[in-house]
Amino acid sequence: MPVPAPNLYPSFNTVRLSHACLNVANLKQSKKFYTEILGMQVTDETPKNIYLRAMEERGHHSVILQLSDQPGTVEVMGFKTFDEDDLDKAKLHFSSQGRPTKWVERPYQGRTLLTSDNIGIPLEFYHKMDRLPSIHQQYALYRGVKPLRIDHFNCFSPDVDASVEFYNSFGFRVTEYTEDEVSGKLWAAWMHRKGGVHDMAFTNGTGPRMHHIAFWVPTPLNIIDLLDLMASTGYVNNIERGPGRHGISNAFFLYILDPDGHRIEIYCSDYQTLDPDHEPLKWDLKDPQRQTLWGAAAPKSWFEHGTNFVGSEPLKSKLTASPIIAP
Repeated sequence: MPVPAPNLYPSFNTVRLSHACLNVANLKQSKKFYTEILGMQVTDETPKNIYLRAMEERGHHSVILQLSDQPGTVEVMGFKTFDEDDLDKAKLHFSSQGRPTKWVERPYQGRTLLTSDNIGIPLEFYHKMDRLPSIHQQYALYRGVKPLRIDHFNCFSPDVDASVEFYNSFGFRVTEYTEDEVSGKLWAAWMHRKGGVHDMAFTNGTGPRMHHIAFWVPTPLNIIDLLDLMASTGYVNNIERGPGRHGISNAFFLYILDPDGHRIEIYCSDYQTLDPDHEPLKWDLKDPQRQTLWGAAAPKSWFEHGTNFVGSEPLKSKLTASPIIAP
């Protein structure tokens, strides 16, 4: 199935991805990892939740760590809309797609719409979030990998074509993709709103499951520093893959696992995709440089491990391929 034409005038305007709520078993252990190793900043802390932001971010949070009896799962993924009216338009849009919708109360956020996508990923949309003073140039606060901002989500989907069609319906545009030449179906696709390579990506596999959440860092040297830090602080076994460079997105990357198994990509060096006539790049599924332009081969866990979404039962994909070329 060819990628759909870009929907330049969607029924509501999503600005970008915003945040994720990750369920964890031990807040103290998770806080140590996210603040001392990754270097995120605590913006609030309760007995059940820790709110975090990265160094460029003015919004109150981009990660919520939630104490849960379902650790290693994802509660919700959040997106910001352009204005308040877009929330009402979003409710109409998702209702017309047969998706459940309801208004929910979220700390530090204004009116928030909770819904889900076509494969059951829980999504929330808001316009207003509490704004905090800038700490971007408070260099004494920088720690760990020095994360600047949340960059993207990547999820396993049992039907990438259907996921792309669904997100295209409200304005997400494809930047790069891999197509299975035999079936003509999409194997993976990268989609954006904010003008980078992606806010949301989908990879063929048992899903819905989160493959990873990614944070942008200033330079590849930050990633090297993080590897040294993890190796000398008891987290060497949390290093899963990298460093290396992807062909798709051109990203310099490192993949690590948090204490509950949530995969995190540390990421820099992608490119601008703002132009409305930006043409998607197609990759051959048999080209190993699409996933690793250079670097060591990905381990088996990188193809198979993902974290479930609360309330969603993963389904197996009907597409199959050699582990050498997947995903």
